[in-house]
Amino acid sequence: MNQTSFGKTYLKELEAEVTATRKCLERIPVELYHYKPHEKSMELGYLSILVAEMPNWIRTMIEEPDIDLATGQLFKPATAADLVKRFDENIEGAKNALANVSDEALQQPFSLKRSGQVLYTAPKLGQIGSTLNHWVHHRGQLTVYMRLNDIAVPSIYGPSADERLW
Repeated sequence: MNQTSFGKTYLKELEAEVTATRKCLERIPVELYHYKPHEKSMELGYLSILVAEMPNWIRTMIEEPDIDLATGQLFKPATAADLVKRFDENIEGAKNALANVSDEALQQPFSLKRSGQVLYTAPKLGQIGSTLNHWVHHRGQLTVYMRLNDIAVPSIYGPSADERLW
């Protein structure tokens, strides 16, 4: 019987979201990075960078026992092409990690920390699924920001008002 590992299952989910996510990121001009739809909202630039960086969280979860939010440096792209290049690098890292991880390794604990303090610890397996959902959620936010700035929203799971499939 041919069994699929959890890593390969998550790899298929990741791959299914890459094209639409890249299309979104390609369209965000750095000149709009300071745009916020509301004072409590994050800036468009921060959101775009977050969407580009989140696939790297998957690689890190697989390869490391933790992520410390206080030690990461925010990527600062000069152009949309820079952001897409970073996204593509992060996707490749996540794909390689998922393709090669064992189910046993995914049962190992992963901790999210801030300045060394553990915020939570959980098996890597569930955290990868949660991260994929979190990533898609933020891409959805990104499409709202795009619409509010009259940036064409790509087809994601079907046609958009800007891209008809038929």
